[in-house]
Amino acid sequence: MNDDQEQEFIAAPSPADTVVGKPPRARVEDAVDPDETPRATMERKRDYLEGFLAKKPEEAAVVGPGGQLQQAVIDALKEIYDPEIPVNIYDLGLIYGVEVDDESDVTVTMTLTTPHCPVAETMPGEVELRAASVPGVRDAEVNLVWDPPWGPDKMTDEARLELGML
Repeated sequence: MNDDQEQEFIAAPSPADTVVGKPPRARVEDAVDPDETPRATMERKRDYLEGFLAKKPEEAAVVGPGGQLQQAVIDALKEIYDPEIPVNIYDLGLIYGVEVDDESDVTVTMTLTTPHCPVAETMPGEVELRAASVPGVRDAEVNLVWDPPWGPDKMTDEARLELGML
């Protein structure tokens, strides 16, 4: 810099030089808007819920995964109990899958506790009859598989509780 352009610098005052008064105390009345009382804010606002309350429940699909027909077949299979264990075959984990196609044909994939199970000859037929008897099912087929093998880990918590394993 040259001498013509001398600049003055102003130093900030030291904290000891400034006298600051106490800040005003915060008061609840200052923070609360009189229009927003707890009662006013907690009341249910009709305009907010009007659309939700007026909406009709969506129709669930009849066929396909998660459809009404699949749930009806599962409910029917829950009525079949293993003769040696007081638990239904669905909660026991013997049913690996229930598939319903677009033509209302049901395919049940299941296993048995062991290949030498006393009901190995009759259980798949009973499952097929029970699935085919559900209203709306055109045809039912049972696929008996051994892989993956059944194990206690396939049981639901309700079945384990019933058997005292929980």
